[in-house]
Amino acid sequence: MPEAPEVQTVLSTLEHQIKGVKILKAKIYHEKLSANMEAETMCKSLKGQSIESFFRIGKYLGFETQDYDWICHLRMEGKFYLMDAIPEPKDKHIHAIFTLADGRYLCYHDTRKFGRMYLYPKTQDKASLPCFQKIGKDYLEMSGHELYEKTRKIKREIKFVLLDQSIMAGIGNIYADEILFASRLDPRTPANHLDEHDCDEIVAQTKRILQGATRAGGTTIRSYTSSLGVSGRFQLELKAHKQEGKECPICKGTIEKIKVNQRSTYLCPHCQKRK
Repeated sequence: MPEAPEVQTVLSTLEHQIKGVKILKAKIYHEKLSANMEAETMCKSLKGQSIESFFRIGKYLGFETQDYDWICHLRMEGKFYLMDAIPEPKDKHIHAIFTLADGRYLCYHDTRKFGRMYLYPKTQDKASLPCFQKIGKDYLEMSGHELYEKTRKIKREIKFVLLDQSIMAGIGNIYADEILFASRLDPRTPANHLDEHDCDEIVAQTKRILQGATRAGGTTIRSYTSSLGVSGRFQLELKAHKQEGKECPICKGTIEKIKVNQRSTYLCPHCQKRK
């Protein structure tokens, strides 16, 4: 699933390409893609709207038009592509086509059909929109103290907590491993065993790693590719995730693979301490 850096890469690419462009026509072919209204209603609402600005909260990307906040969650396989022409016959995995005033087509492609779109009347307070009511603060807005307050009564593993989007939004499996490696914490550590210093370190490493990954374009592990064929390069910097059997860059020991909450997890058992 695209994590915050991948979503930001998509967003930045699209912002560069289609900011200010008007939508002449919208067509949604998979009814469930339109999550909070009928697909036909969403298409009619977007017709004639110009895309004025872009925003991201966690793993959600947002387009702001004159009248609406248009939100998309890419889930596992969702991608946006810009095309000069729609191939005939249409690719069966293209589930929405937005005809743009400059002659191009913004196409939403999703092989697994898990992605969802939401449309709301425009508001300044994006976090108040209904689709974000169970989403915590974006990682860029989180402080160590806030993370400590949210987790000091949680007995679940810290790896599980980092993946919980209701606590801090934007982190997925890849970056959780990297954050905990950089923080020198065993992913099986109960969250309520962490002190405020540990939470400060987790938040600092989260911002450092995810912002670095954003500058590098995210990762290409699994099938992630951003719009216009821009692929991530952060996989070249991974220290723990998918490094099973390789030498730890810190202690020269061996990176191991375990399961935490049914998720494949990578760690250095020497460097990462369980509290």
